[in-house]
Amino acid sequence: MVEIVTIEAEARGRAGKGAARATRREGKVPGVIYGAKQDPRLIAVDPRVIMRELHRHGWRSRFYDVKLGETTERALLREVQFHPVTDRPQHVDFQRLAPGQEIRVAVEVAFLNEGLSPGLKQGGVLNVIRHQIEVYCSVDDVPDRFEVDLTGLTIGTSIHWSAVKAPPGVRPVIADRDFTIASIAPPTKMTEAAAGAEAAAAAPAAAAPAPQKK
Repeated sequence: MVEIVTIEAEARGRAGKGAARATRREGKVPGVIYGAKQDPRLIAVDPRVIMRELHRHGWRSRFYDVKLGETTERALLREVQFHPVTDRPQHVDFQRLAPGQEIRVAVEVAFLNEGLSPGLKQGGVLNVIRHQIEVYCSVDDVPDRFEVDLTGLTIGTSIHWSAVKAPPGVRPVIADRDFTIASIAPPTKMTEAAAGAEAAAAAPAAAAPAPQKK
């Protein structure tokens, strides 16, 4: 089940750069809740709350109940803009969610049973290409995470989208190929040893003097 986090916010009365600067001077981050065919709602949020969520895994697929007094808006945290020098959050965008609405969302990938992978036991490295997968799905069917079972996987194995057991109605944004999620790469030392052997074999040939013409 998708995690739902409640965030306290304040309503903002005015839009524009001047109003946004005034909100920041008060120690808040200006933001907006948009979508679901409703008018945008201007809000102000505690920057510590935003940074807390950004430092937690899975915030792109987490639902937020944004509380504005007696009103609650369910939303996704879509974008955070940062100051180019201080890296403090400057603006935050939430996408309002309506029941049955189809959305585009990034879902975390969890890799299970590493101890049951012969390739990893032999010193292979799990090379993760996608820590998240973007999918289309209904608001009511957002997966909490995708699970990839590493049991029995050997060195050189690639893991593709087809290995993921996605719930019905969940489809990837990348639809034109069975894209790669991760692979079991050879041990680094093994790779370096092979490269060293190739270099050593090539060295005598390069050092040998060219035959002299008579």
